[in-house]
Amino acid sequence: MRPLLVCVRAAAPRRLLLSVVVLVCALAGLPGAARADNPIIQTIYTADPAPLVYNGRVYLYTGHDEDNSTYFTMKEWRVWSSADMVNWTDHGSPLNLASFSWASANAWAGQTIYRNGKFYWYVPMTVRATGQMGIGVAVSTSPTGPFTDAIGHPLVSNGQIDPTVFIDDDGQAYLYWGNPDLWYVKLNSDMTSYSGSPTKIPLTTAGFGTRSGNASRPTLFEEGPWVYKRNGLYYIVFAAACCSEFIGYSTATGPTGPWTYRGTVMPTQGSSFTNHPGLVDFAGGSYFFYHNGALPGGGGYTRSVAVEKFAYNADGSIPAISMTSTGAPQVGVLNPYTRQEAETIAWESGVETEPSGEGGMDVGWIENGDYIKIKGAGFGSGASSFTARVASANSGGRIELHLDSATGPTVGTCTVAGTGGWQTWASVTCPVSGATGTHDLYLRFTGGSGYLFNLNWWQFSGATGGGNLITNGDMENGTTGWAPFGSGTLSSDTAGPHGGSRSLTITGRTGSWNGPGQDVTTKLTNGKSYSTSVWVRTQSGTPSAKATLALTAGGTTTYVALTPATAVGSAGWTQLSGTATVSWSGTLSGATVYVETAAGTDGLSIDDVSMQ
Repeated sequence: MRPLLVCVRAAAPRRLLLSVVVLVCALAGLPGAARADNPIIQTIYTADPAPLVYNGRVYLYTGHDEDNSTYFTMKEWRVWSSADMVNWTDHGSPLNLASFSWASANAWAGQTIYRNGKFYWYVPMTVRATGQMGIGVAVSTSPTGPFTDAIGHPLVSNGQIDPTVFIDDDGQAYLYWGNPDLWYVKLNSDMTSYSGSPTKIPLTTAGFGTRSGNASRPTLFEEGPWVYKRNGLYYIVFAAACCSEFIGYSTATGPTGPWTYRGTVMPTQGSSFTNHPGLVDFAGGSYFFYHNGALPGGGGYTRSVAVEKFAYNADGSIPAISMTSTGAPQVGVLNPYTRQEAETIAWESGVETEPSGEGGMDVGWIENGDYIKIKGAGFGSGASSFTARVASANSGGRIELHLDSATGPTVGTCTVAGTGGWQTWASVTCPVSGATGTHDLYLRFTGGSGYLFNLNWWQFSGATGGGNLITNGDMENGTTGWAPFGSGTLSSDTAGPHGGSRSLTITGRTGSWNGPGQDVTTKLTNGKSYSTSVWVRTQSGTPSAKATLALTAGGTTTYVALTPATAVGSAGWTQLSGTATVSWSGTLSGATVYVETAAGTDGLSIDDVSMQ
């Protein structure tokens, strides 16, 4: 494991989360001093990870340990998401204790699941009327909320904690929870009520292993169950023994057992005496989420979420997984030519996040020497400029653009002036030179004393023949650069964009090949391979959609599939992505990129389009 080389910054009036904020020590600032990517969240303490894969992203639901806690002091839940497992976007806190009128304390470990166009978040809290723990359920139409109390009272309440939820192949949903026992109920299809009564699962040593030295709790099961099904086998992964805990697991041929103990997933490690599992498959890999106390000031009550990639054994068993500071490898590359939220971070030093007046979150509390690392940015054949959305109630500062380390090659510097307020936003642009290929990108902030500025989002533009060929790919400039390919009406849409504040919608299509299009005739290079990414959402139904290039040369039009056809729906955004070589004979007279469907004329929306 690589060492975590950090030191804690002194207190400052506007900084709220002092104990977790880190500043790179002198040694870490030297060339070649590597920075770890675990824990994956550094701006606050997080615990009890619950991952959910939805529409090409992993959404991560966590608890929030308050700074300087000496107990499990937790008042809210948080949401993060990633498309590549290394750069995580902070979506803030869409659910807290105040969301439940009947709850008084203890926003502890929960889990979110998607069903029938809605997201259901099951969370334990202290019931004000009884003083015992109960499990509530919140609901939202978006994975990032806002979430609201679905029923106005606890779904179940028997003094126990740590709900996990699972939907079997036959559509039957189950809610499991427990410490010190293990319970389940069969949820109804509405996901907010259940049939029958809560049932206790027998905790046998054959099913959950043998704990030594504790006659009252003879099995290893402690808390934090995580239930799922893979290749016909049911798994329950759980925090085992106490204290300190390790992660164990059992399997069964049915959702309620009988269970067979299979061994250790993660041995006792790290400086937190608790642990909590969450497992998902994503982009062809398997991932194990957990928590430890690896950040400065971390421990059993100030924990941090981390992730490891692993592979199941041929017989379906889970190998032993150890905590690392390097974390999971990146899936693909990050596209710097589409708008990127500033709160999308692989690693940071000194900054925090806050709700933005422009929507979403922004990065604030920036001081001289702080930085943000973005892992694996694909600049292609070159970037020519960088634009950032900034706000400053002081005199501003500078954004230095470094490659591969905070002291690596500088490819650009943007000067930020005062804007008159911490939420008074303006855009600044500066030239860029030398940003080609794929690199880790460091946004290093410099300036005078005190807080410099806030940062909402950033985006690079490509040089001629390089970068993103698509104009207004983030749709923030309305319909600029776009026109209907075939029939239809284009409009700028502010309802639930994939990123930023706008998407582009087409209605009135009369053929499945009609769609939003953009002319790229003067931007293509004959024989070059281009990578294309488009986020798509339909108004209804789930047609198959793809991005296509209509190429006219020598009097003949050919159609190049830029992305494979992918089923898209109306519940959320789906990414179309692919790589294709574009070539032609004769004189190129026309080239249009457009999005079409295999059938139907349903209206559709697109956002964050890139071709490079």
